[in-house]
Amino acid sequence: MRPLAELPRERLAAVRAVLTDIDDTLTTDGRLEAVAYTALERLRAAGLLVIPITGRPAGWCDHIARMWPVDAVVGENGAFWFRRGAGPGAGLVKRYVIGAAERALRGERLAGIATRILREVPGSAIASDQPYREADLAIDFREDVPELPRAAVQRIVALMEDEGLTAKVSSIHVNGWFGGYDKLSTTRLMLREDFGIDAEGERDRIVFAGDSPNDQPMFEFFPNAVGVANVRDMADLMTHLPAWITPARGGAGFAELARALLLAREEV
Repeated sequence: MRPLAELPRERLAAVRAVLTDIDDTLTTDGRLEAVAYTALERLRAAGLLVIPITGRPAGWCDHIARMWPVDAVVGENGAFWFRRGAGPGAGLVKRYVIGAAERALRGERLAGIATRILREVPGSAIASDQPYREADLAIDFREDVPELPRAAVQRIVALMEDEGLTAKVSSIHVNGWFGGYDKLSTTRLMLREDFGIDAEGERDRIVFAGDSPNDQPMFEFFPNAVGVANVRDMADLMTHLPAWITPARGGAGFAELARALLLAREEV
């Protein structure tokens, strides 16, 4: 990972879309502080597409799509994306990767898997945001419970995979779901369907900011992927790291990236 300051200005100036994780990338110690929220607002005001790509639940994403200065949000690690419709009174547009009936069937199976994990991994808990989820199971290992050791986190992953789930580790949860989608696959679909962007052809004009193992598909795909400084905390669980890293952690690190992008555009 190279320092953000070494990312060439001409590459920053060419960026048209900023994609970002939320937890511990936009947030700091679990809170969305003004510096990060203002950075989102300034990026969008400058004409950039701004889209959070998160593991957080549908209930949260409904609020984010409606209230935040963003163009859309991908949630539950790629289960869906939401965005505001064009024009007054257009409402919220919701696009799911899996249909409602199938999501309901999968949800019944996830409940049984959760029971097994809680029994076999002492100290773990169902995430407090689980009631607002529509497609996945989130097991908490450090948000509202004392932080579990790496071995326990890896055990949660192994149990999910043994049950046939795709399992991904964020900075706070292990998320599991039935299906092969992830943050990257749904992001690419969303960019093509709703924004007319071929992510393969324009990957050099897209920045992704993140911090944790579930961001790895994005880190690997986008050459301008940027980790906030705390990406180092879970680097031992990653195969693919971002090309660039900010000096600061969390939301302050994201604000540093935003300033670099905006300054580069001003200098063109």
